[in-house]
Amino acid sequence: MTESKLLVQDKQIVVPGEELAQGMDYLPSSGSYRDDNSIVSQVMGLVRIDGKVIKIIPLTGKYLPKRNDVIIAQVTDVAYSAWTLNTFSAYNAMLSLKEATSEYIEKGADLTKFYNIGDYIVVKITNVTSQKLIDVTMKGPGLRKLRKGRIFQVNSHKVPRIIGKQGSMVMVVKNHTNTQVTVGQNGVVWVYGEDPKMENLAEKAIKKIEAESHTDGLTDKMEKWLSGEVKK
Repeated sequence: MTESKLLVQDKQIVVPGEELAQGMDYLPSSGSYRDDNSIVSQVMGLVRIDGKVIKIIPLTGKYLPKRNDVIIAQVTDVAYSAWTLNTFSAYNAMLSLKEATSEYIEKGADLTKFYNIGDYIVVKITNVTSQKLIDVTMKGPGLRKLRKGRIFQVNSHKVPRIIGKQGSMVMVVKNHTNTQVTVGQNGVVWVYGEDPKMENLAEKAIKKIEAESHTDGLTDKMEKWLSGEVKK
């Protein structure tokens, strides 16, 4: 029996088809698969090794909607009893009247008074069918219509790094820039600050985290960088 051997290091960038490990001791996880005696990368991404489990975090690719994800979506159509939303993925979502508000709404009421075409809203995905039909809700903490501020996009695969463990990374940005920040799992980000300069700095900081997400000690690095930028 062939001896098991790891061929990559944690946080190494790999390409599709690259061999990651040999032998049966290692287990493939998301982004990797077994091919006979080897584990091979499915995507271009960052290697994460957890014990004997090898996972690849993709560096490119569209957001794939998942149940319980909180995302920022944009209203694209208003129907008789629902809103159609752009989820910034390959699939649209439907927000039904029942899930949109706790208020009583009369039949035939003008739904644009609640959410109009072009509005950005924070929603939670409640269901994704096998045909990729997505249902969302506005009922829950933090789910709301976004007013003021700015919206921009980052790579959805970098979102966990931008948020940080228990929200630590995004808290660094909020505290230094005195802004409100919401990062959707779909890579859509909302930033609002009373001071436009700080709002701008928060966006710049988030894009810097996105670009340097593979580096070690990034939280401390961002603390120092933001301190310096604020003093300017």
